[in-house]
Amino acid sequence: MSKSLGNGIDPLEVIDKYGADALRMTLMTGNSIGNDMRFYWERVEASRNFANKMWNASRFIMMNMEKADISKVELKDLLMADRWILSKVNSLAADVTSLLDRYEMGVALSKVYDFAWEEFCDWYIEMVKPRLWNEDDDTKAAAIWTLKTVLIQILKMLHPYIPFVTEEIFCNIQDEEESIMVSSWPVYKDEWNFAEEESALETIKEAVRVIRQARVDMNVAPRHKASVYVVSESEKVRNIFKDNEVFFENLASASAVNIQSDKTGIDDNAVGAMIPHAAIYIPLAELVDIEKERERLLGEKDRLEKELARSKGMLSNERFISKAPESKVLEEREKLAKYENMMEQVLERLKSLG
Repeated sequence: MSKSLGNGIDPLEVIDKYGADALRMTLMTGNSIGNDMRFYWERVEASRNFANKMWNASRFIMMNMEKADISKVELKDLLMADRWILSKVNSLAADVTSLLDRYEMGVALSKVYDFAWEEFCDWYIEMVKPRLWNEDDDTKAAAIWTLKTVLIQILKMLHPYIPFVTEEIFCNIQDEEESIMVSSWPVYKDEWNFAEEESALETIKEAVRVIRQARVDMNVAPRHKASVYVVSESEKVRNIFKDNEVFFENLASASAVNIQSDKTGIDDNAVGAMIPHAAIYIPLAELVDIEKERERLLGEKDRLEKELARSKGMLSNERFISKAPESKVLEEREKLAKYENMMEQVLERLKSLG
C-alpha cells in the first residue's frame, strides 16, 4: 500500500464488513517472512466463510452434546473413525507447534485450515452423523466425546489467527478451562497415535472418492442410491469396510454395501474402479436408465458431429486461416480439440453401455 498512490485499505472498513477475525486471518494466509503480499477482498471473504464454517460445526456439535453422557468415555470405547481423527489432530498439534516455533505462521495456518475444513468438517462429521441420529446406537457417547475433544484442539490452534470466534465457541462448549487465552496448548500424546486406523480410514476415503467420481462422470445425482460392491482378496481390507459399513454406506450414497472376496453376483456391465488392494463396483442399471442414457448420448454424438464438421470446415478454409485474426484461429483450434475430446468420451460411454 502506498500513501502517495492513495491505494491504502482502511482496516476499520474491512472489520466493519467482514469482522476482525477475517481480516487477521487474511493477513496471515499465504504470508511468509520478508515477502510482500497482495490484498484481495475475495481472500477476506474466504476467511469470513471459514470462520462461519467453524461456527456452524461447533453449533452442530453443541446441539448433539445432550444426547449422551461423555464423562466416562475412554480411548478403548472409540471406534476406528474416532481414533483416526484423534490421531490426525494429534499429529497436527506436533506439526503446528514446530511451525510456530520457526515463525512460519502462514504455513501453520494452512495446515490447521485444511484439517479443520476437510478432515474434520467434510469427513469426520459426516461419518458420525448416522451414529448421532440413531437412538439405539450405543457408540454415540464416543462420537460426541471425539467431536468435542478434536474441536477444542482445533480451536486452540486457530486462536492466534481468529481469537474472537474461537474464544466465544470455547467458552460455550466446555467449562473445564476459564478462557482459551490461558488454556493449555495442544501437545502430542503417544496414547493418541493410531497409525493403523489412519491407514484404514484412508482406504475408506479413497473408495468414497472413486464412487463419487464415477457418479460425476455418469451425471448421477448423489441422492440417487445404488448398490456398492467392495471386492478384495485381503481379509484385512474386507474387515475395514465391514467395521465402517454404516458411514461408508452414507458417504457413498449406497442403497446397500456388499463386501466379498470375488466378483460373484456382480453384473458384467457394472461400473468399476480400483483402489489399493480392492475394487469397487456399482451395477450400471442401478445408476442410470440405460436406454435413456444411450438416447442422450446418441443426441450428444449428433451434436458433436455437427460441431466437428463446422470446426474442421473453417480450419480447412485457406481464406479463413489467412484473413482471420490469429486469436480467432487459435480459438477455433482449441474448440476442435475440445470437441474431439468430448466425442472420444461419448463414444467410450456408448461402448460401455453395449
